[in-house]
Amino acid sequence: MKSIFVTRKIHEAGLAMLKKAGYKLTIYPKDQIIDRKTLLAGVKGKDAVLSLLTDPIDEAVFKAAGPKLKIVANYAVGFDNVDLKAAQAHKVVVTNTPSDKVNESVAEHTFALMLALAHRIPEADHFAKRGLYKGWSPTLLNGTDLNGKTLGLIGAGRIGSMVARHAVQGFGMKLLYSDMRPNEDLEKNFGGRKVSQDMLLKKADFISLHVPLLPSTIHLMSTKQFNLMKKTAFLINTARGPVVDEKALLKALRSKKFAGAALDVFECEPAIDCDLRDNLELKSFENVILTPHIASATEAARRAMSEVAAQNIIAVLKGKKPLTPAKV
Repeated sequence: MKSIFVTRKIHEAGLAMLKKAGYKLTIYPKDQIIDRKTLLAGVKGKDAVLSLLTDPIDEAVFKAAGPKLKIVANYAVGFDNVDLKAAQAHKVVVTNTPSDKVNESVAEHTFALMLALAHRIPEADHFAKRGLYKGWSPTLLNGTDLNGKTLGLIGAGRIGSMVARHAVQGFGMKLLYSDMRPNEDLEKNFGGRKVSQDMLLKKADFISLHVPLLPSTIHLMSTKQFNLMKKTAFLINTARGPVVDEKALLKALRSKKFAGAALDVFECEPAIDCDLRDNLELKSFENVILTPHIASATEAARRAMSEVAAQNIIAVLKGKKPLTPAKV
């Protein structure tokens, strides 16, 4: 019987598929990041590993697993936690879990953050709950309309395109995008215009990041980029934390280089702040919204991710091609 190590319990739908296919599952029982020693022991002799984005899957893991290992199915759209070169050297297939349901969930969360920033919803909620509301005022917590404003997408793939649909069709926003390749659908369907990243930063009112974590995208947003933004602009990151240089971000927020930010991911995740000596300064700004990496946290998305991961494992262990191989 082929055996699979699952580094944390995921949605039951995918696990049920694997059990039905006749595989033996060993599931790490704690709802927390698996420690290194347990991970290395757990993968030993397994035919497949179903990992999470919080699990570093590197040369040591492949060596610990041994020659039986055929696939690492990463339960995430991203796969920057997996050493693809090491996987190739050990002839192990790596897959991820993209799907329209996951993409739509991330796009909706992105747009929810955009609306919350523009209309200062967390600030207003905190204000009301503290008992500070004493009556209507024409200047109380005035925010920003989205209608007629310009959305700038850095990364115009599947998720970025869904954010664009909400922005243009739902709220009448204008659209700029920066990407390695032109996106004809964005241009044809939503009036998008491809520009350089610098031009986008200078012109956009809302800047939303949708790039994978690669050596070329680490600190893609840093001091130079923040200095180009409008003072009235907002930054939204639902991609990967290290895309934004946290030290530079804090400096820009202190000097009010732009109007605010919403972050679902963090550079030193799971820590919300890289420098614990500054008393978690990132949490102190009223114009910053923080959510704990939950952009894809909907029932439909989590189910879809588990099913795609299971489908990939079943296919590879049967000698077939995976449904969604990891591609850089």
